[in-house]
Amino acid sequence: MKARVLRDMSQEELRQKLAEIREALFNLKFQHATGQLENTAQLGKYRRDVARVLTVLREKEKS
Repeated sequence: MKARVLRDMSQEELRQKLAEIREALFNLKFQHATGQLENTAQLGKYRRDVARVLTVLREKEKS
């Protein structure tokens, strides 16, 4: 997810998106632990997405 797309969202939308991404990341970690995850690069992608959303949320809270 691109940061410029996230910056166009409201804080409530960002919080909802964060919850969705965290849930997806949890499911990926579970699949990885059980050996069912084929594309392990998705773990890093979702972790970076969580960081991006948190960064944009903090930017909006600051201003």
